[in-house]
Amino acid sequence: MPKVDRRILKSQAAIKKAVVELMSEKSFDDITIKDICDRADLSRKTFYLRYIDKYDLLDKLIEEHLNELRELCEIELEMELDYIEGYQIWFEFFEKNYLFFSTMIVSKGAPTFRNRFLEFIIEEVKGEVNTAEGINIGLNEEVFVQFFSSAFVGLVEWWFKNGMPVPPRVMAEQVGLLFERNL
Repeated sequence: MPKVDRRILKSQAAIKKAVVELMSEKSFDDITIKDICDRADLSRKTFYLRYIDKYDLLDKLIEEHLNELRELCEIELEMELDYIEGYQIWFEFFEKNYLFFSTMIVSKGAPTFRNRFLEFIIEEVKGEVNTAEGINIGLNEEVFVQFFSSAFVGLVEWWFKNGMPVPPRVMAEQVGLLFERNL
C-alpha cells in the first residue's frame, strides 16, 4: 500500500474538523465551501482535490465513523466480550468523538446520519435476536429488531442532547443489562 503524504492527511483532518465545528454552529444547508475552507485555513483547490462537494465530504465523514464502529464490533466478536463490555467500548468511542456524534445527532441539517446510524444498529441487533425460544418466543423478529434499534438510537440521542449526563461505563451497564434481559 502506497504511503499517504502527511500533508494530505493533515488537510483532510482540517477539512473534517472544520465542517463538524461549523455544523455545531449553524445548519449544514447554510455552510458553504468557502466557510469550510476559511475555517480549515485551506484553499478551495485543496478542498476540491479531496471532495466533490460538501455533501460528498459529509457522506465520507459519516462513513468513516460508521466504519470505525464496524471495526469495534469485529473486535468485540474476536474478544468475545459480553454486552456490557461491548457497549462500554461503544460509549467510550462516542465520548471520544463527542463533537462529531453530538453534532450529527442534534443537527437538523444531517438527517442522513441518524438514518444511517439506525440502519447500522439494525444490522447489529439482527444478529443478536432470537424469537424462536425464551421470553421472546412468538414475537415478530422485524418488530423486535426495529424496536430495540430505535430505542438504542433514541437513547444515544438523549445522551448527547443532555451533555452525556451519565458516564460511558454506567450507560454501558444499563444498556447491556437491558439487552441481556430481552435478547
